[in-house]
Amino acid sequence: MNSKLIIDNTILFVKKTLENAEGGHDWFHIERVYKNSVLISKSEKVDDFIVILSALLHDIADAKFYDGDETVGPKMAQKFLESQNVNVSIIEHVVNIINHISYKNSLDVDGEKWTSPELEVVQDADRLDAIGAVGIARCFNYGGFKNRPMYDPEIKPNLNMSKEEYKKSAAPTINHFYEKLLLLKDKMNTSSGKKIAEQRHEYMLTFLDQFYAEWDGVK
Repeated sequence: MNSKLIIDNTILFVKKTLENAEGGHDWFHIERVYKNSVLISKSEKVDDFIVILSALLHDIADAKFYDGDETVGPKMAQKFLESQNVNVSIIEHVVNIINHISYKNSLDVDGEKWTSPELEVVQDADRLDAIGAVGIARCFNYGGFKNRPMYDPEIKPNLNMSKEEYKKSAAPTINHFYEKLLLLKDKMNTSSGKKIAEQRHEYMLTFLDQFYAEWDGVK
């Protein structure tokens, strides 16, 4: 099994598959998660090949763009990896990571709990891309894509959503900061992820202070 060739082929496959994707879930999102996964892996005892494949394939078919169907992505990733003659045990691990990486799964109190060091690394890298300056940009980009209001003072964040409520939410974009983004810092798995998250979290708090001040006409 030629790992480098498989990684190169995976990159080409992902770029082709996501060439018309929404801007917050396109190839560049995958590339950032891939790079941060590699960075975090340097401080963790993990299988680098599994981490890289999982980072590259984790959002190959995000359920929110497939009518909420969470089976599409894992099936697509499995089919591709089988076409590359990847070992069955590696495929199973990658598919498990894709199945369990999403934040919304943490809201499913009855859901299957599964983890691995590789999942922890890729999950941290994915969550890091949801916070900080890029996270803010992605948040508003997706809100615009769904034609949601930026902010409505009358609509308060729902801090106790179930997984299904989270999936169906059409709340203003600012609410998403309180319903997810500001919660991610404390959900990081690795020491490297936690350290990076601290700075990005503070940046979001500064942004929100500025946003409200401008909204109210104070600045």
